[in-house]
Amino acid sequence: MKAGLLLAAASAAMAAPFESVAARSDKPSTVASISPSISKRQYNGDTFNQLTDGTACRAVTVIWARGTYGAGNVGEAGSEGPTFFNALAGIIGASNLAVQGVNYSASVLGFLSGGDAAGSTTMANLVSQAASQCPNTKIVMSGYSQGGQLVHNAASKLSTTLTNKVSAVLIFGDPFDGQPVGNIPSSKVKIICHDGDNICDGGIIITADHSNYEQDAPAAAAFVAGLVQ
Repeated sequence: MKAGLLLAAASAAMAAPFESVAARSDKPSTVASISPSISKRQYNGDTFNQLTDGTACRAVTVIWARGTYGAGNVGEAGSEGPTFFNALAGIIGASNLAVQGVNYSASVLGFLSGGDAAGSTTMANLVSQAASQCPNTKIVMSGYSQGGQLVHNAASKLSTTLTNKVSAVLIFGDPFDGQPVGNIPSSKVKIICHDGDNICDGGIIITADHSNYEQDAPAAAAFVAGLVQ
């Protein structure tokens, strides 16, 4: 989500505040904490469709929703999504990981409305496709900022059977921080919000603390790996 673009659009719009009650994760003070495996950059682009492009089923399928105005369908190379993918691949092995981005408009109006409705449905449909197409894969629902809204919304659309197919949930900079993710058990959910992140506090102001979640990739990947291995 780009600060100038969001603030310019938000200044002309009104949005209902989002409740935020969850405890916050501490953010690393430097990027030196990022795992060396990330530098391998297996995922160095902004678009990945390894569920829909004919890639063979893999042990883990990450479905990722980028933030507002993010490039491609997973965000810019080196941003939250690709950095997380590389960290996870470094733990479980690149050949065991498939990444599927959610194709949606990612506009500021979608954010202000609580998460793009069409994108939320698309994400739920991708979970269903992963479960039917690759019945043995471990499904991870994940996203950043407005992408986190999509995770919440999509999870609420899942049947009990599909909910049970989700192995892990990861959200960076969650506008719905503190709220359940559908009926997915909290033990499978990690929401990372920095102190000082106004978006996590239910606001619409982009601070520096909302723009550096790639630093949390190692911790995020370790959490997810612990649930899918």
